Amino acid sequence: MCGITGWIDWNEDLTTQADTIETMTETLELRGPDASGTWLSRHCAFGHRRLSVMDPANGAQPMIRPVKNADNHDYVLVYNGELYNAPELKKELESLGHRFRTTCDTEVLLLSYVEWGPECVEKLNGIFAFAIWQTDEEKLFMARDRLGVKPLFYRREEGRLMFGSEPKAILAHPDVPAEVDAEGLAELFVIGPARTPGHGIWRNFHELKAGHCIQYDRNGMKISAYWQLESAEHEEDESQTAEKVGDLLADTVGRQLVSDVPICTLLSGGLDSSALTALAVNYYRNTNQGNVHTFSVDYVDNDKHFHAHEFQPNSDAPWITRMISHLSTVHHPIQFDTPELVKALEAAVLAKDSPGMADIDASLYLFCREIKKEATVAISGEAADEIFGGYPWFHREEALKANTFPWSLATSMRAELLSPELREQLRPHEYLSDRYSDAIAEVPELPGEDEAHRRMRRMSYLNITRFMPTLLDRKDRMSMAVGLEVRVPFCDHRLVEYVWNIPWEIKTAGNREKGILRKALEGVLPDDVLYRKKSPYPKTHNPNYLAAVRAQLLERLDDPNCPLLPFINETKIRELAATSDANSHLPWFGQLMSGPQLFAYLLQMEFWLRQYKVKFVL
Repeated sequence: MCGITGWIDWNEDLTTQADTIETMTETLELRGPDASGTWLSRHCAFGHRRLSVMDPANGAQPMIRPVKNADNHDYVLVYNGELYNAPELKKELESLGHRFRTTCDTEVLLLSYVEWGPECVEKLNGIFAFAIWQTDEEKLFMARDRLGVKPLFYRREEGRLMFGSEPKAILAHPDVPAEVDAEGLAELFVIGPARTPGHGIWRNFHELKAGHCIQYDRNGMKISAYWQLESAEHEEDESQTAEKVGDLLADTVGRQLVSDVPICTLLSGGLDSSALTALAVNYYRNTNQGNVHTFSVDYVDNDKHFHAHEFQPNSDAPWITRMISHLSTVHHPIQFDTPELVKALEAAVLAKDSPGMADIDASLYLFCREIKKEATVAISGEAADEIFGGYPWFHREEALKANTFPWSLATSMRAELLSPELREQLRPHEYLSDRYSDAIAEVPELPGEDEAHRRMRRMSYLNITRFMPTLLDRKDRMSMAVGLEVRVPFCDHRLVEYVWNIPWEIKTAGNREKGILRKALEGVLPDDVLYRKKSPYPKTHNPNYLAAVRAQLLERLDDPNCPLLPFINETKIRELAATSDANSHLPWFGQLMSGPQLFAYLLQMEFWLRQYKVKFVL
C-alpha cells in the first residue's frame, strides 16, 4: 500500500514545480515509509510514497513504460493498492507479448492499461486507487476499486486538476486554501462521522466514488461508473448458496494471504474475524508456512466496567481465548489505558484530515501502531455485517420503517447541539432527508419483488454504499497512518455481487443474522463461536474516559477564542455534560457512539478547526 498524489496543469510548466510536488508527496510519508518518488513533465507531476509489500527490491514508483509499438511515448503510473489476481493477469499479458521486469503487481496494472486502456479496470480483482498519464496524448486516467477500500480525492479548477490519497496532499499545494463551505459543515455536523459518497468535506474537494473512473485531458473531464450492484433472481437453494459463499470466501482469503512481508489477522473472537483467521490457518497449513499471528485489542479494566446491552451482548476476551486454543495461533493481546486513548484523538484527526469516530478511531490507530511492530499486512473482517445483514437495524421494524439512515436516528438531538444560526443555515433534517432520498433513488430494484424483499434490498444498499464506506475509510486512514496495510476479504467484489442477490430468507438461514454465512462456515469454526451473537468492535467502558473527554471539552469551551463556539449551542452541550454519567446512553451515531463519543467528537472538531486553521466560506 502507498500514498499517491499528482497535479495536471495546462497553463503552467510543471517541470519548474519540483519543490511543490515533493511537498505534496511528503504529506503522505506515513502511508509509504519505505520509499519516495516524483516524476515531472511540462503539464503533469506525480508523487508517490511506497509501503513495500510485493517485490520490495523493485517496483519503484512512479513507474514508466513505453507505449506499445511506439517510440518516445510513455505511460506513467502512481498506484495505491493490491491486485489479488495479478498472477492470472500477468500470464495473459505475457501471452499477448508483454515482458515483465519485476514481480510486483504495479507492473501488472500498468501493462494492463497499456494493453486494454480504461477497460482494464473490469479485469482487476483487488483494492486500488491509481492514476496513469499518457504522455503522447497528454491525458490522465484515474480509477478507484469497486467497493472504495482505497481512497482517492481530487480538486478541479479552471485549467488544472490535483489529486491525492488523502486531502492533506492537495492542501499542501500553496494555491489551495483550507476552506469549508456550508455543505462541508453539514457533512460534519449532520452526517458525520459518516460522509456522503463523492463529498470531500473541504471546499471544492471531491472524492472519486467507489467503482468510478476519471478521464481528463484538454477537452475536459469525464467521470463514469465501471461497476455497480445489479439485481437479479437468485437461482440456488440454501445448501448450494452456502457452498458458493464458502468457496468464494476461501478463494478470496487465499489470494489475500500472498505477501513478501509478514502478515497477520485481527481476531476478536466474533464470527467474521474468527472465520478469516481459521481460513488463514488452513491456508498456512496447506502451504507449510507455519503459524498464523493474531492480534486483539482491549482496554485496561474494561472487564470491570462492561455493561451488556442489545448492541454489545458480551465481551470478546473469552472468545478470543477460545479461538487461540482452537487454532493454535501466535497471539498478541494489545491493551490501552484511558490517557493513551484520549491523547490519540488528535492523531486520528491528523490521519483522517477531519473529525471521525472518536475513540473508535483513536483505538484503531493505536492498535495498528502496535501491530506494525510485528507485521506489515493484516487481514480484517470489516464489511461482513453490511454485506450479509448482521447489524441489529436489519432486524428491527422501527429501523426498517424509519425512512432515514438507521445509524442516524438522532437528528433532532444533533440539531439542538448547533448554534441557532448554523441550524438555520444547514437545515439538518432537510439535508439528511435529501441525502437519504439520493441513496434510495440509486437502489437497483428487482422487478416483481414484493415490498418486504424490496425493503431489505434497500437496507442492504444503504449499508453497502453509505455505512460501509465510513468503516472502510476509517480502517484505511488509521492503519496507513502507521504504515500498516489492512486487507478486507469480505469486500471481494465477486462475493459482494453474489451475496447482494441472495433472498433475505436465505441470508437469515436458521432465523439468525448472517445465517447463510454461518452455514457456509460449518466445520470451519466451532459451533459455539459459529453461533455467537454479534458483538462489534470493542470500545472502552471505563468511566475515566467519559470524565477525561468531558473535562477537556469544557476546558476548551471556557476559552473565549475556542474556534468551536460559533458553531455550537454551548448551553445545550454544557447541560449534557452536567447530566451525563458513565452509564448514560446518548446514541447519536451508529450502534455504540453515545455520550463519551459525542464529547470526544466535539474535541476532535475543536482540534481540527484549530490545527488546520479552517476558514469558512458561507
